[in-house]
Amino acid sequence: MGLSIVPVTFRQACDFIAAHHRHHRPPRGMKFAVGVAHETELVGVAIVGRPVARHLDDGVSVEVTRTCTTGARNANSKLYGVSWRVARTLGFRRLITYTQDGESGASLRAAGFHPVADLRPRPGWSTVSRPRESRGVDGIRRTRWEIRADR
Repeated sequence: MGLSIVPVTFRQACDFIAAHHRHHRPPRGMKFAVGVAHETELVGVAIVGRPVARHLDDGVSVEVTRTCTTGARNANSKLYGVSWRVARTLGFRRLITYTQDGESGASLRAAGFHPVADLRPRPGWSTVSRPRESRGVDGIRRTRWEIRADR
């Protein structure tokens, strides 16, 4: 038996991410979440929300803010693919996400995404007026990927 798409609540997705993600904590909000299961075991989740970068938040774009799997074969590709199908069904025209330097993007390519921007490392979000803790992902190059309805 292969992987199947399953519904997940925001709480279930956040709990899964907290237990399995290697470098991010769960996001604070979402538009929707989806899961994949092998038989009855949840093996991956994706959370889709508003774009984090405010200049990309145009009302017709959403962002996969987290995917997380147990390493099940093809789970990540399946999550990206179903995220795009759901986003399109809801009327969104573009889905974006990011990979960190050293991540191949193979799952994204398999789901039809294209790299659109290489982003320089940012020093972090902490400022004198608003100190913030480092989450361990500052100073890392990233690639922005997207899939669009007009392609």
